Amino acid sequence: MMSISEVFAKNESVLGAKLNGKINHSVCKWCYGKIPLDTFAQECKKIGITSIELLGPEDWPTLKKYGLTCALPNGAGMGIEKGFNDLALHDELVKSYEDIFPKLKEAGYKTVICFSGNRRGMSDYDGMRNCAVGLRRLMPSAEKHGITMIMELLNSKVNHRDYMCDHTAWGAGLCEMVGSENFKLLYDIYHMSIMEGDVIATIKQYHKYIGHYHTGGVPGRNEIDEGQELYYPAIMKAIVETGFNGFVAQEFIPKREPLASLAQCVKICDIA
Repeated sequence: MMSISEVFAKNESVLGAKLNGKINHSVCKWCYGKIPLDTFAQECKKIGITSIELLGPEDWPTLKKYGLTCALPNGAGMGIEKGFNDLALHDELVKSYEDIFPKLKEAGYKTVICFSGNRRGMSDYDGMRNCAVGLRRLMPSAEKHGITMIMELLNSKVNHRDYMCDHTAWGAGLCEMVGSENFKLLYDIYHMSIMEGDVIATIKQYHKYIGHYHTGGVPGRNEIDEGQELYYPAIMKAIVETGFNGFVAQEFIPKREPLASLAQCVKICDIA
């Protein structure tokens, strides 16, 4: 098995290189907030990234200008802490997502991010049941517009205290309760490594519920290089072996030159 430094050595020319095509590469724009989107889109194309995500309708025209997609848009909901586990928020949440579904379809996008919300003393089962009630209200419209709602798995240990959808098994249970192929999970490798470990085994066990992936170095959510504990080429291999054909998005906070780090981390994930 190659070390990450050997991966770098094998792929010295990281900018503008032809990628292998087994992974569809995306990137989360919020990690590069100081770079204008217009500039960032051009640089992503040079690297071989085909999507910039977690962007709303106001940014989609810029992506189209450069022939890029948005693998996981935002633009609906009430944020991470206020989500579908609160019955009192359902009417507002349902309206928010029903408003964005036609915009997504018109733009040619097929997913949108959503969140469980924080526990606030609620049991995991009650929260799951509440989420399912609200999400089932949206499934007919999501199915009609060809949109898959993707709920993010986040860690509640370090970054998002009290967040409910913090274990893959809970998210899988919610998928079963919702009962629609138009609801899936965002398996954030960084977050789930912190919460439960066993990343590759978990991906293999629950892959049918996963519609999207995010990266990030553990600990710290920085570059996914040999300065952190995960071996991303093996994780990418496991993802490909499940038959996954969606997107893997880089979501790390660069400690070095941002675009060079982004290019290197794409190459780490670009398995042959």
